[in-house]
Amino acid sequence: MIELFEILLPALVAGLIVLLTHVPLGFQVLKRDIIFIDLAIAQMAGLGAVVIASTDIGHHLPGASYIMAAVFALSGAAIVACFEKFAQHHLEALIGCLYVLAATGAFLLLANDPHGGDLLKQVLSGQILWVTFADLYLHMIVYALLIALMLMKPQWLNGKAFYFIFAIAITSSVQMVGVFLVFSTLIIPALVTFKLAKNKFQHAYLVGFSGYVLGLIASAMWDLPSGATIVWALAVCGLGYTIIFNTKPKSA
Repeated sequence: MIELFEILLPALVAGLIVLLTHVPLGFQVLKRDIIFIDLAIAQMAGLGAVVIASTDIGHHLPGASYIMAAVFALSGAAIVACFEKFAQHHLEALIGCLYVLAATGAFLLLANDPHGGDLLKQVLSGQILWVTFADLYLHMIVYALLIALMLMKPQWLNGKAFYFIFAIAITSSVQMVGVFLVFSTLIIPALVTFKLAKNKFQHAYLVGFSGYVLGLIASAMWDLPSGATIVWALAVCGLGYTIIFNTKPKSA
């Protein structure tokens, strides 16, 4: 039991620090009605990590994977901001195209890599169950700065600065939990609590926290892929919340 707790604790901490930023960002995504931006930006960050992994740069430059993922995520955010300005009526379709291009770009880069399948699986599903506290220090600093920024400048979330904040947050979260869990953490807690008039942040955090706890426990007990298990646990908790509180997920 103690060994299980030692494994789960850093993974749970990773999930909690992801939740701290992703819940407010998720509400903003729903408000802007750009649901697939998280998938697109997360996949762009993943593409950046793949670019480093498929070259020799990462072996010679410390932090190269994180830097390249951030560059690609910020580039994706800038592209989406341009879409919003010049092609508003086709925004979701264009964001979907960006996601597909980033995803297939990663496949093409790793097509002849014998370990490409494992790397793609890691980018998409993550390895949260094997995260250590040493892995979290940089991400904690990044998230602390982002949270401070959102608290001091909440109006920035309503402007173009949202895309910068979003891209930096996604870069860290993809490194820790993978693309699938990034999308689920952003959307599910916010979706099932979006219509609440008050305390919706607290309710969203409760849904997210419950999903991570149950998902990590199930993953460890039954030796299941951690990222995929937490995604399902978040969905179950979201559905349970909707039934118990008699709410219906609401579009932005």
